[in-house]
Amino acid sequence: MKYIALVLALIFSFAIALPARAAFCRTVNGHDICILSIKRSAKNHWEYRASVSVDGVARPVEVYNCRDRQRTQKDGTVISFAENGPGELICTMLK
Repeated sequence: MKYIALVLALIFSFAIALPARAAFCRTVNGHDICILSIKRSAKNHWEYRASVSVDGVARPVEVYNCRDRQRTQKDGTVISFAENGPGELICTMLK
């Protein structure tokens, strides 16, 4: 009976799959840019809410506006996309 319980415990432990978390990463001009999380806006299809990391330094979630090529930080500060930066990567890869 102990062996059956052990076998069942092993089967059930392998049957439970944890969700996968994978970051989408690219190297652009010597910088490692990774998209950690991303959501497309339901109202404005050209906007994405994304968290990125540049060279291992994570940024908080920001709104990336692909139409105007700007990103909006949590405090409302609007910044234009840097050339070959995370905003360009998000907008070109996720058209």
